Amino acid sequence: MNFIETRGNDGHFPPQFTFSQAILSPMSSYGGLYSPESLPSLDQAFLQAHLDSDYKTLAKAVLMKFEVDIPEEVIDRALALYDQFDDPKHPVPVVKVTDRIFVSELFHGPTRAFKDMALQPFGTLLSAVAQARQEQFLILAATSGDTGPAALDTFRDKPNVQVVCMYPEGGTSDVQRLQMVTEAGKNLKVIGIKGDFDDAQSALKTLLTSDEFKATLQQKGISVSAANSVNFGRIIFQTLYHIHSYLELVRMGEISLGEPVYLNVPSGNFGNALGGYYAYKMGLPVAKILIASNDNNVLTQFINQGVYDLRGAQVQPTKSPAMDILKSSNIERILFDMLGAKRTRELMLALDKDKFYQLTPAELAKVQAIFAADYCTDEEGAHYIKQHFEQGYLMDPHTATSFKVDATQVDNPAIKSIIYSTAEWTKFSPTIVASVFGEDVANDEAALQKMAATGQACIPKQIAALFTKPAVQDKVIDKNDIEAEILRFFEV
Repeated sequence: MNFIETRGNDGHFPPQFTFSQAILSPMSSYGGLYSPESLPSLDQAFLQAHLDSDYKTLAKAVLMKFEVDIPEEVIDRALALYDQFDDPKHPVPVVKVTDRIFVSELFHGPTRAFKDMALQPFGTLLSAVAQARQEQFLILAATSGDTGPAALDTFRDKPNVQVVCMYPEGGTSDVQRLQMVTEAGKNLKVIGIKGDFDDAQSALKTLLTSDEFKATLQQKGISVSAANSVNFGRIIFQTLYHIHSYLELVRMGEISLGEPVYLNVPSGNFGNALGGYYAYKMGLPVAKILIASNDNNVLTQFINQGVYDLRGAQVQPTKSPAMDILKSSNIERILFDMLGAKRTRELMLALDKDKFYQLTPAELAKVQAIFAADYCTDEEGAHYIKQHFEQGYLMDPHTATSFKVDATQVDNPAIKSIIYSTAEWTKFSPTIVASVFGEDVANDEAALQKMAATGQACIPKQIAALFTKPAVQDKVIDKNDIEAEILRFFEV
């Protein structure tokens, strides 16, 4: 399978990349991304054939459909990492919450967030490709809270890779920050920045496309790649759990094979939703993809009005911080798939220059044919957390946003909904305590103990251990000093 550029080719890049080339060099002409030239078909016969497949078997079958240029032995080794999740036989449980709502729990990996689903195998793939090419790579990661811990975990002590992770100081939960600053791997560097996630992501994209930065690293024999969802190596693994979750509903007897479902996704950078979109395009029976936002509701405006407007906008800190994002990178791949490279380039360059673009009515109709959206305030999210806790289900604040969207955007209540739970409650325990008990707790550790004392919540060992580990990566810098700080990482 070949990958082509979302903004067209400027003559400085090959017109096509293989999968391995695209994951090593994720940015393309005019600051664009790589997307598949075509998508494989996952027809009903494929779904029927994998109705009884476990997660790893299904995952490998889908990857083979993509014809990725990765040795089969490496793929097997990468997918074997799912055996380290809570239940090796069921790394992604699908839980029935109401008669028509099911939660696909994507947080049962080592860092307790959905980013493990993609980054655990991705780290093995990228390191293996780098070793095969006998090259050294710097992997950049910008995080709003979950990508960072997952990237650091998967790349820890991997050969031929070094990782720099940037996070917004004060823009993550205590647990998310501890997961990063306590990482002691010699090939890992963590940088807090005085800014928000959009600042970190902007720095990442700038460095990935900076000829001067890349030339400086090339003098040291190092190339640059990324662990964010600008890298299609992330996205390909994020299509898998949408297919798995659908088949789980069939196995549970809740739907018949071929019956459509809603995919309901809490969205920040749109990678999770893009995975669902590609699954739909490949043949998964999807009625609509519902997009949940918090008060940073640019995606709601985009899907409902066809306007992407960042003029005067600032990130609003919320209780669902991993979604505190204004510039969602993977919208670009949706535009490319629906509108083509020329129009995508026009729109994205307008956003870069003017912080604004608007779709035509015909273009908006294409978006709304598959997407619907709404946003959820912190107060509304607290309501859903408490309501479902009292009914026996404990969720994090990001998952709660999708319950609001299910209530407002489902136009056919006879169709079942799959809500994607992107993080375990333990990563946001003060918000959970405030929502459930109406109490303000001083810190994450006290809030975790409060929830554990109820007898209805378990603290996994990965989270409990964080509070006794020393912080060894506590550097915080101005966002304008990122490049210089990264280069100091290599002055050994």
